[in-house]
Amino acid sequence: MKQAVPALAGLSVFERGWLSSNNVLLHGDGAGAVLVDAGHVLHAPQTVALVRHALRGEPLGGLVNTHLHSDHCGGNASLQRAFGCRITIPPGQWQAVQAWDEVALSYAPTGQRCERFTADAPLRPGEVLAVGKQRWQALAAPGHDPHSLILFNAEEGVVITADALWERGFGVVFPELDGENAFDDVAQVLDLIGSLGARWAIPGHGAPFADIPAALAQARQRLAAFRADPQRHARHAVKALLKFHLLEEQQQAWAPLLAWFTGVSLYGAVWQRMGRPEGTMAAFAERIVAELAAAGVLVVRDGIVYNA
Repeated sequence: MKQAVPALAGLSVFERGWLSSNNVLLHGDGAGAVLVDAGHVLHAPQTVALVRHALRGEPLGGLVNTHLHSDHCGGNASLQRAFGCRITIPPGQWQAVQAWDEVALSYAPTGQRCERFTADAPLRPGEVLAVGKQRWQALAAPGHDPHSLILFNAEEGVVITADALWERGFGVVFPELDGENAFDDVAQVLDLIGSLGARWAIPGHGAPFADIPAALAQARQRLAAFRADPQRHARHAVKALLKFHLLEEQQQAWAPLLAWFTGVSLYGAVWQRMGRPEGTMAAFAERIVAELAAAGVLVVRDGIVYNA
């Protein structure tokens, strides 16, 4: 939808459901628009339709990914086929995309899906993305993903924060799940966002928001809780990834869901680092599903787990 806020003139934000990231269409004053992030592969036809409608005849010259999680780049291949646009990605995963290494790209370890696409160019931290009269500086934003970027338009005071900052939190800190220390990276990126003096933030999930100081305060509080209890973060991550899987599947019988859960390598590694809670992976999966059901985000009925 086209934004009425003056600072957001010249762009359209498509706020998506949680299976897909938001898409931000940067209009190019007739010279060619650029789309930031492409959503999930299951929503790709809808993404193409949304973009085509918003372009109103303007060509789509480019597609830029803030990072390469499946909910941000799953629509890349469909958009490339539909519009012939060039795809630009963060440089840290350039080789992984060229080789389509699904382990390095995280899709295999997390049990997620993404259609293969071709990248045309990297967008390096410090470089400026020019779209018509707009100038967006790419800034490194490691933490949620070590290769992630945010985009800042200093003239309009708008920052596209992807999953580095939401209005109420930030994305799972994936390097922590691999045993790496990344909470410091999260803190530094929050400080970076705070230093920009932006008036509006467009997150990877949720509506654009203006009260960036309040969002930063809440994110720092959440980060402090995760620092104090890393297992809390690990448990939160497992729940978030399981919910994401149910968003993909919508419903799944218990036996195949358990087979999927125990077959996802990241889950097994996190369970090991947590000290093997519940004794077995199967019992751990049952506990996680029960907690999600108690929270009202899943429903278990007659041996079938439903997304809620």
